[in-house]
Amino acid sequence: MTTTTHPLAEQLAEYRAGFQQKVPQDAQNTMAAATDALEASGIVNQALTVGDQAPNFELPDATGKAVRLSELLKQGPVVINFYRGEWCPYCNLELRAFQNLLPEFKQAGANLIAISPELPDHSLSVTEKHSLEFSVLSDVGNKISRQYGLVFTLDASLQPLYQSFGIDIPTNNGDDSYELPLPATYVIDQAGRIRYAFAEADYTQRAEPQDVLAVVKELAS
Repeated sequence: MTTTTHPLAEQLAEYRAGFQQKVPQDAQNTMAAATDALEASGIVNQALTVGDQAPNFELPDATGKAVRLSELLKQGPVVINFYRGEWCPYCNLELRAFQNLLPEFKQAGANLIAISPELPDHSLSVTEKHSLEFSVLSDVGNKISRQYGLVFTLDASLQPLYQSFGIDIPTNNGDDSYELPLPATYVIDQAGRIRYAFAEADYTQRAEPQDVLAVVKELAS
C-alpha cells in the first residue's frame, strides 16, 4: 500500500508549531479570531472554482516584463499561485515547494506563475531570496486577484499586530488599503478553463504541490 506524502503540509505545521511557541497567547487569539471571521464571511464561496473560465490578464514580472496568461496558455496548462507577500513565511514555504517540483511541472508541459499585490521590487526580492525560476508577478491594487474573487481587507485588529512583527504591508503594496488575496492555487487548461482550484481563508493552509502536479499530469495525458 502506498502512502501519500504531504511534504508542504508537514513544513507548514512545523512552522506553525514553532510560531505558537514564540508568540504571546493574546496575539495568537487575535489572529485566530480574525481567521474565524474571514472564514465566516463566506469569501471562499465567491472565489472562482473548477469549471469557471479564468479571466485573462497581463501583469509585470519582477524585472518589469509583461506576462500575459493567454500567451502562456498557447504553450500548455498554467498553474497560478496567489500569495500574500514576501513577508508571509507560509507563502515562502509554498513558493519553495513549487520551485522544488518545477522540473516536473515543466516536463508535463505546464507553466507556473506566482502573483502577489506587492510592488515589483518585492517580487524581485522574493525571486532572488528563494532562487525561484518561475515568473513572480505584481498585481498592484489586487486588480487580478479581485477578478478571481480572492480579495479581502486585513482585519483592523491585525494591522498594528503585523506592524509589531515588522510587516509593513502599505510600503510593500504601495497603498494603505491593507487589501490582500486569499492564498489560492489554480490549474488552468489551454481552453482557459479552471481544472483545479484551492482557496482558503486560513492562510496557514495551502495547496499541496504534489496534488497540483497530479492534475497537470492528467491534463498532459
